[in-house]
Amino acid sequence: MIKNKKIIFSTQAYSYLRERVLKVGDFDKGEIEVKQFPDGERYQRILTDVYERNVVLIGGTISDSDTLEIYDLAHALIKYGAKSIFIIFPYFGYSTMERAVKKGEVVTAKSRAVMFSSLPRTSQGNHFMFFDLHSEGIPHYFEGQVLINHVYCKSIVTKVALELAAPGFVMACTDAGRAKWVESLANDMGVNAAFVFKRRVSGDKTEVTSISADVEGKDVVIYDDMIRTGGSLINAAKAYKEAGANKIFTITTHGLFNNDALDKIKASGVIEKVITTDTHINSYALESDMLRVETIADLIVEELK
Repeated sequence: MIKNKKIIFSTQAYSYLRERVLKVGDFDKGEIEVKQFPDGERYQRILTDVYERNVVLIGGTISDSDTLEIYDLAHALIKYGAKSIFIIFPYFGYSTMERAVKKGEVVTAKSRAVMFSSLPRTSQGNHFMFFDLHSEGIPHYFEGQVLINHVYCKSIVTKVALELAAPGFVMACTDAGRAKWVESLANDMGVNAAFVFKRRVSGDKTEVTSISADVEGKDVVIYDDMIRTGGSLINAAKAYKEAGANKIFTITTHGLFNNDALDKIKASGVIEKVITTDTHINSYALESDMLRVETIADLIVEELK
């Protein structure tokens, strides 16, 4: 075993991504024994010696249980002598509660950031890596000497868009909130950008009122950093279709596809294909003719260099 290689571990849910990273990068594989006690408590034992080694831990905060699994493992890896630790959060949740709107609301994104910031510091620092965060403000919630690296998946998005859509396509988004990000993508590819204007009809319902660019006869690629239920995406795609768009494709970084979202997207009949990265375990599990999954493994390896 070469001592200057990084050792890479993962939470149970993200073992698939660790295997993909191991295939394209030069790392040692870290082993962990995991069991469940009868009362539901998790037993974890780190089987690979990490003393004075550079350690990588991959884990997404897809549930509170998974979040604690990351924290517990990171804490143990540091306590057993890791020289440095790189915690890779392919998907960092809690973006819904990233700020308080009503008095008394708990800002979960902040409390989770504070929790991870409390990890003991390794001799070469604690490094946290995120991908296309839903809220740009989240990195500022981390405290102390934590080193933050926010990675943008722009290279994956542009590659896929140029592959799928016909020349002269329009890069689009579901609402004006992502306009700047989509405009940046469009500028990089030398195409036009578009977004829809919406108005709120009721507490949970919106309707499209207009589109910012001409899409008639052109392919449209809709980018959204996250797809949960797919409602906003379907409404936007229908608006682009009604405005004369040709084929419509969708690219997302974080494909959660809650509440049978992928089936609903397919049933809408307006979207040709959905492309997502493998930052969330749901994407990994749902890959199909309708859903193409691109890995972020190469981006992880590049950033770890």
